[in-house]
Amino acid sequence: MRILIAALICLFAFPLAAQRHQRDPLTDKQAQQIAEAGIDPNARIGLYTKFLTDRAEALKALAARTPSAARAKRLDGDLQDFTALMDELGDNLDSYSDRKADIRKALKPLNEATARWMQILQALAGEPGFDLARKDAIESLEDLTGQAKRMLAEQTQYFNEHKEQRGQDRYEPPS
Repeated sequence: MRILIAALICLFAFPLAAQRHQRDPLTDKQAQQIAEAGIDPNARIGLYTKFLTDRAEALKALAARTPSAARAKRLDGDLQDFTALMDELGDNLDSYSDRKADIRKALKPLNEATARWMQILQALAGEPGFDLARKDAIESLEDLTGQAKRMLAEQTQYFNEHKEQRGQDRYEPPS
């Protein structure tokens, strides 16, 4: 009987766990905007920066509410979405860096925004219901901040040395 109960628990727990990890941090409208930005790196980074700023402000407003179990659960989910969105942005930055896209125009506002996001996350007092998600978000934000600062410095140097390639979406080697 115990084996049957354990098997049933596993049978139902695994699909639920898989569904939990498949949350899309973007709304349908936001995903459409990202898709419409296509391969324009500055537009995509700008959109991600805007969406993350909106989420950070929502986190700040939610944090100001009276502590409750529902609030903690919502903060946990929102922090996980915030982290996933930062990770998506980091993946985009990697891709644009690899193809030598000139994204300096979008990196400057991103670098300014990451400082504000960090203030919001650090001001959010950790509670058992969302402390792990908060720590993950801070760690992901630290990674994103370092990546964006490093990329801006690298791009500034690269495009100062390769003035003819300024403003490009991707590097095209000469034929």
